[in-house]
Amino acid sequence: MSARFGMRSFTLLASAAVIGAVTLGTGGTAHADNDFTEKFLEKQPLLKGSTTASYYWDDASGRNGDTGLPASGKPMQKGLAASPSWPLFTEGYVVYKGKKEPFFVGDRGPGTPSNRGVMLDLDAKTFAALTGGKFNASSLTVNGIGGEGHIKVDYVITKWGPGVGKKNHPVAFATGAWGRKDRNPAKAPVVTAEEKIEKAEKKAEPKQAPALVAEKAPEKTAEQAPAKPQPGKAPEAELAAAVTTREPQSNGAGAIAVVGGLALLGGGLFLGRVRLRRATKR
Repeated sequence: MSARFGMRSFTLLASAAVIGAVTLGTGGTAHADNDFTEKFLEKQPLLKGSTTASYYWDDASGRNGDTGLPASGKPMQKGLAASPSWPLFTEGYVVYKGKKEPFFVGDRGPGTPSNRGVMLDLDAKTFAALTGGKFNASSLTVNGIGGEGHIKVDYVITKWGPGVGKKNHPVAFATGAWGRKDRNPAKAPVVTAEEKIEKAEKKAEPKQAPALVAEKAPEKTAEQAPAKPQPGKAPEAELAAAVTTREPQSNGAGAIAVVGGLALLGGGLFLGRVRLRRATKR
């Protein structure tokens, strides 16, 4: 009898330990942010303007008017654009209907269209991203935009290339500005006081950490309330009822201490009852 009661007490203590471990709070997970585009767009503008942009994709395959690999020697890729006058490896981004896409000048062009005001030739994948179309790798065209090949874009230059070319608003390819060293680049746009304040406020905004939400313990109901000790009920039964009706606590150590105390109390009552029986039999 004593051995069984000791095993029962050990089981109850183990259960309480499990309850305490499960109810401990857990921290929130951190979210990684892809801030490449934000850092790119925060660079100081060197030139701003608007122009008509076309698109192309030259991969030296000879398809769809392909004229060969880009003039910079870089392989054709998303973000590679052609300019009739800007230095090669000039960097910036274009804006179309609220969408922003980065580019670098890796080629020359457009040729004749630049005489008509088409001063930027975007790669087909960037053009598709801006217009919501889909790049067709077989035809080297952009599908889903109704055959549209020209869009009006705003451009922002954030870095001038180191070589020859005009460091100012673009001019037609026929002017030959792409082959001359520009020693008098355009002055960077003046940043207004409002823009400075807005940029400072944006940097000062603290990043919100994941909130730790504390679980609220459910209110006791009549069914969940601990049962009152009943006359003639065995101490073991009272101990089991106390454990099964007790609400889980957020502190596992507190739960172990309480259950351990109840177990010792039940053991004392049991031993007292055995001694009483022995005394009456005498």
